[in-house]
Amino acid sequence: MSETAPTPGKTPVDFWFDPLCPWAWMTSRWVLEVEKVRDIEVRWHIMSLAVLNEDRIDELPEEYREMLATKAWQPVRVVTAAWQKHGADVLGPLYTALGTRIHNDGAGPSREAVVGALDEVGLPAGLIDYFDQTDFEFDAELRASHKEGIEKVGQDVGTPVIAVPGPDGEQIAFFGPVVTPAPKGEEAARLWDGTLAVASVPGFYELKRTRTAGPDFSNL
Repeated sequence: MSETAPTPGKTPVDFWFDPLCPWAWMTSRWVLEVEKVRDIEVRWHIMSLAVLNEDRIDELPEEYREMLATKAWQPVRVVTAAWQKHGADVLGPLYTALGTRIHNDGAGPSREAVVGALDEVGLPAGLIDYFDQTDFEFDAELRASHKEGIEKVGQDVGTPVIAVPGPDGEQIAFFGPVVTPAPKGEEAARLWDGTLAVASVPGFYELKRTRTAGPDFSNL
């Protein structure tokens, strides 16, 4: 499915997410706040923590292995199938409905959370059949979308990936920012402006500080 053309006068912001990731969820809520105060338009794309880690899963801590081997595949399969069957415009609403259940309501990446999200946005209930489809019908499309996003930033990071047009027309892409809680209003706008400022410097690599708080991973 081709992506939706940007609205004239709006700067397209391409955002790659995995519905399982709580950090991507927080960043996505921030970007939607930015959309209210800056002339941007978010275009949603899928990437997959399961795909990212499938060749190195044995190197990960044990508590993450089962999640990435099973649970990480299930919601993203359904979201990918919805995208392929109903177009890119469903990704934003479905992500919001699904992420609210998984992360805000504590339901985790359960079948019930996905069923509820599909119902909320008016998508066919039959899409849940992709939840456990191991021989996934749209595996190639999922992997292609993932590859498009991750190749912009490299294999050593994860989700989210954000890409925006640079001053020379070439895309500027970066992982993150990792932020919680999601800033709102002018605070959201200041973080956006600052993120673009540092990301646009060709030699800029990393800015990081100690994390003192963050999303709850226990329900995943």
